[in-house]
Amino acid sequence: MAEILNGNGQSGSGALKFFPPAQWLTGYRARWLGPDFLAGLTLAAYAIPVSLAYAALAGLPPQTGLYCFLVGGLGYALFGSSRYLAVGPTSAISLVFGLTLGRLSGGDGDRLLLLATATTLLVGLLFVVAWMLRLSVIVNFISESILVGFKAGAALSIAVTQVPKLFGVKGGGDDFFERLWLLCGQMGQANLVVLAVGLVAILLLWAGEKWLPGIPVALGVVILALVAVPAMDLANYGVAIVGTVPSGLPGFAPAQLIMSGLDVHTRRELFSLAFACFLLAYIESISAARTFALKHRESLDARQELLGLGAANLFTGLFQGYPSAGGLSQSAVNEKAGARSPLSLVFCSLAIGLVLLFLTRLFHNLPGAVLAAVVLVAVKGLINIRDLRHLLRVSRLDFGAAMVALVGVLFLGILNGVMFAVVASLLMLLWLSSTPHVAFLGRIPGTNRYSDLARHPDNEPIPGVLAFRVEAALLYFNVDHVLRAVLERVAQMPAGLKLVVCDLSNSAYVDLAGARMLTRLHDELSPRGVGLRIVEAHGTQRDLLRAEGLEQLAGPIHRDIALADICNEFYGGNHLESP
Repeated sequence: MAEILNGNGQSGSGALKFFPPAQWLTGYRARWLGPDFLAGLTLAAYAIPVSLAYAALAGLPPQTGLYCFLVGGLGYALFGSSRYLAVGPTSAISLVFGLTLGRLSGGDGDRLLLLATATTLLVGLLFVVAWMLRLSVIVNFISESILVGFKAGAALSIAVTQVPKLFGVKGGGDDFFERLWLLCGQMGQANLVVLAVGLVAILLLWAGEKWLPGIPVALGVVILALVAVPAMDLANYGVAIVGTVPSGLPGFAPAQLIMSGLDVHTRRELFSLAFACFLLAYIESISAARTFALKHRESLDARQELLGLGAANLFTGLFQGYPSAGGLSQSAVNEKAGARSPLSLVFCSLAIGLVLLFLTRLFHNLPGAVLAAVVLVAVKGLINIRDLRHLLRVSRLDFGAAMVALVGVLFLGILNGVMFAVVASLLMLLWLSSTPHVAFLGRIPGTNRYSDLARHPDNEPIPGVLAFRVEAALLYFNVDHVLRAVLERVAQMPAGLKLVVCDLSNSAYVDLAGARMLTRLHDELSPRGVGLRIVEAHGTQRDLLRAEGLEQLAGPIHRDIALADICNEFYGGNHLESP
């Protein structure tokens, strides 16, 4: 992501450029150690309650969320390139895990952990393969408008799984609408004490976000809840608690490197889950890293992020975690706390390691309603009403794409929803490319320049000439649209049309079908006594058009012939004064 420069202001080269610490450590300043240490402790204070909450969302033991920050952060610090990105569990990935692996494990806890480990290793391998194949461009195929809708749908899906815990009811259901229906039917069974605990936690978390930005308020809320449960004997009022959190560091699990004993159907399901987590992790991580790179005016290396996230997920898979990504909220905590380098992630891992060794017994009395509150407050930022309103105001097409992604997630679930979002992005791209705008040109008054008559009605039409410009590449799947648009305009022209001019200045590429479409256009115009000229073609386009015989049909196709030259030639060099 963000390119870290070495002490001489030059980026690393050779093999060392794939190992960012070899670059940023040479330029590290002693005065950065304090800010990195403080940022690491602050991030750990934020990560501990969030990790416990997300692990519960994933249906995994609470300590697995801590393992993600512990070893995933170390893996990213070694191979990632952003100074500020903090890697750990995220809400969307946790929900995908909880819904998919819960069904595949059949309630067997040991099998659940095996499937989680296998999936995480698959995610790590997908990242490494994508890095080797230089597939960082995949993120460019998912539009920002699709992401706005996808995140909103994911937030609603996550929320409807947590609200039952807030009310102390069972919940249930397989999709968003079924869960919502069951929740409404169970509202009469709500436990008011559980609801009070959850609402107080939400209020405190919201107030902390508003008035104490950058402070790990969630940890304070957790500590307050841990004190309140035994002091007020809340467990006897039906307040569910986390229970025992095993102490100690995660063990290395080499036996789980292979998926032996899993049937073909399960392996296929795990690969689909891994691919969805891969996409979610990369999109969320690169979006967060771009945010901070722009803020601090740093360049981005999207390919290096593939390697960094691959290392993070391979580490977490080997040490009993589940897929991790760089989340915006946790990265914001890291950046606001003063992080200067990925060393803050190392300090965060050390702090979490100490908690795992000596302090896990303190979390025994943590209410599930408080963890639900942490998740609900964390995911509310995924619903960006301002962005949705902006899309609706400036582009109905992009707003529609966002709504398609949102509805797809709600109806299909996050796992299929992320696939749906990718397909929707590609279909939108193909649809736009297959129906490019064909601008019919008029002369800007008093000049030798031409622009779209539809956008600028004051432009002067060219008597006897129809000039058009295709505002896209001319490719096999859009040439029929372009030909149809031009011929329809020709049919609408008044008598006296003598020449059609194709301006290719905005067409970065013309394939064989595009060249042959121009031949078809010449063949359609010729019986009507209308000529065809081609101007502003790029170098490779000129070669193709000449090879297809267009120069014999439409006249010279040279780099120094512009639309104004054709019009001046048509009017005997007196175009500016022509009527």
